[in-house]
Amino acid sequence: MEFNAKEQLTGLIQWMRERMAACGGKIAVIGISGGKDSSVVAALCVEALGKDRVIGVLMPCGEQHDIDCAKQLVEHLGIKHYVINIKDAVDGVRNQLPTELDISRQTVINLPARIRMATLYAVSQSCNGRVANTCNLSEDWVGYSTRFGDSAGDFSPLSKLTVKEVKAIGKEIGLPDVL
Repeated sequence: MEFNAKEQLTGLIQWMRERMAACGGKIAVIGISGGKDSSVVAALCVEALGKDRVIGVLMPCGEQHDIDCAKQLVEHLGIKHYVINIKDAVDGVRNQLPTELDISRQTVINLPARIRMATLYAVSQSCNGRVANTCNLSEDWVGYSTRFGDSAGDFSPLSKLTVKEVKAIGKEIGLPDVL
């Protein structure tokens, strides 16, 4: 059966409204990377809840060469946003790990994602918000997500959509191709 982005978009928006009402959230909080997944989730949240009920959080770890895409998204959507640099937190944890530990490559890669999620929950809890997970089915299927990092959230609009379907939803909702 062929994917119908327009039909799916209508269902997703209704589901998101119902989910936010059921969990008592006033505001959706989204980690904004500027990539397709966070762009589509943010646009869906704006469509479902209105731009006044969506907060984007940009979380570079030091300097982020492509942060302009994230800034372009929040400006395009007209949503409130915060830039919270997580470098000090990541370095702080790494510097406190016992020296006798053999710190794995996975630890180094996944620590920033877990700190980003803690940051999103700190923002969310401070504004009676709920965190929107931005993982899609393709990433979850191949294991390209971080447990208790980007795979966490209070609701997950893209969890049943492949990368191709996420892109189709983004096009249907009117996101610029660059996002």
